Amino acid sequence: MPVPHVQARCPSGDVELAYRLVGTGAAPRAEPVVFIHGLSYFSYDWVDFGAQLCGQERAGCAMDMRGFGDSSCSPGKDYTIPTMAQDIENLLDHLGWRHAILVAHSMGGRGATCLAASRPERVAALVLVDWSPENAPAGSRRVASTVAGTPDSFPSVEAAMRYFGADPDTPAASRLRPRFEAYLREVPGGYALKRDPYFRDQFRRQLETGEKPRHGVDLWRALGEVAVPTLVLRGTRSDLFAAETLPVVQACNPRLRTREIEGGHHIAGENPDGVLEAIQTFLSQESL
Repeated sequence: MPVPHVQARCPSGDVELAYRLVGTGAAPRAEPVVFIHGLSYFSYDWVDFGAQLCGQERAGCAMDMRGFGDSSCSPGKDYTIPTMAQDIENLLDHLGWRHAILVAHSMGGRGATCLAASRPERVAALVLVDWSPENAPAGSRRVASTVAGTPDSFPSVEAAMRYFGADPDTPAASRLRPRFEAYLREVPGGYALKRDPYFRDQFRRQLETGEKPRHGVDLWRALGEVAVPTLVLRGTRSDLFAAETLPVVQACNPRLRTREIEGGHHIAGENPDGVLEAIQTFLSQESL
């Protein structure tokens, strides 16, 4: 189970966002942190890491993006990047935070980058965790296949764990069971993932037609326009953020700091100490 934390909700456009509060914020001048998950993750995955990063100094908030976790699904299927960026800003307003540090993993980096580029007064700093505007082919195929193949429901929590590569019969993977229990909801006949099927169906269409979803935003341009202090972290074994893309990211915006951390795509989960040290060093250098 994750460290004790507070769960709450706030309205944002046509949805209600769920979020988890971590840290105490005892140091009034320390910037708060918003943690934003990726496509196959949710707020729960940031709780332990967020508590470590924020500690007794910072306030922290791990959000469920619209359509994920305990946030509601968009009735109009509005999952555009500008809308998800607006959700982050609406959450800041709800929390009473004029600005915050954004720590965003994978797909969460899209909305975070968009907000940092368009509303720099709301973003004290940006940390992009294994995300760039260009996904590597191998990782893209893996994600598309896994997400597109997700069934409507699983007969058990154990079946869901196995589908996502965690063998519940091994001691190491069995510790992940609370995480899967939190990411599943009971439905007739079993358990469904807390993610709008819209995302699954989008990948199914991609595999059938070869046409990738359109973002509606030039993410390379957005990243190039980011002027707030920014750290880009890449997992050394990531199959989504190719090593050859890192210098392209740096050339796109010379203001960015980049660093590689030992681990795969989910580096904050695989190597939390390495990611924690990198972010703490970055925040110290920026006096945040």
